[in-house]
Amino acid sequence: MSSSYASGVEEICESLSSRSFDLRSGEKVKELLLQRSGAALDDLEPFRESWGRMPLDSYMADGGRYRRRRHATLSAPRSSADYRVEAHQPHYQGLDYNTLNGGVARHYEPFEDASLHGATMSSLVTLGCDIFGRLAPYSAWHIEAHQFRIEVDGEEVGLPTPEGVHRDGVTFVLMAMIGRSNATGGESTVFNLDKQPVEKFALTDPLDLALVNDERVYHGVSPIERIDSSAPASRDVLVVTYRHKP
Repeated sequence: MSSSYASGVEEICESLSSRSFDLRSGEKVKELLLQRSGAALDDLEPFRESWGRMPLDSYMADGGRYRRRRHATLSAPRSSADYRVEAHQPHYQGLDYNTLNGGVARHYEPFEDASLHGATMSSLVTLGCDIFGRLAPYSAWHIEAHQFRIEVDGEEVGLPTPEGVHRDGVTFVLMAMIGRSNATGGESTVFNLDKQPVEKFALTDPLDLALVNDERVYHGVSPIERIDSSAPASRDVLVVTYRHKP
């Protein structure tokens, strides 16, 4: 690990510790990841293209057909970025955390192997391990990764967080913008535990990054709309959650 990468991780940790969230531009994230490994983003474009091959989310309790999704489960030992991919398993959230879609085991299609085991995915998961492992050095991690595409074609409203302002029921969350096409809106807001807004921002460029302490803040994302009403719109995001593992 280079000293410049270590200092970048330290800077993010300080921000997360003091504010419970942190934002980084895509250019800064690329610079940081390449400081750790020159091959960190070797498959970035194929990785981004994989969002175009996702199945519909069939667990939308609102009946919506505006979200596509894949899921993967990983784990990491404490104070280590030596994570492993676990056997594919369902995603579960209690109704306390997801009043719309919680309370059931949701069996999503897995990530494509090339995306899951590629350099870009590895570098982002590793970055999370390096940051969150420094903040909680005695925690091993249960890690879940989610590919999301929100679509708007004129028939439905595109809701990135249909459950509304929420917490995910984990310890930390890393959210990376993968791409937007013909889309406006999709503004993120971080709220304190009294659900008062703290900061509003938009992830717009590839690898724009937001990190939150899920035990200390809520978050939500506004609907997306089409810029050109004659063409479809989409918003692609990678969400990686880290939960304390006994």
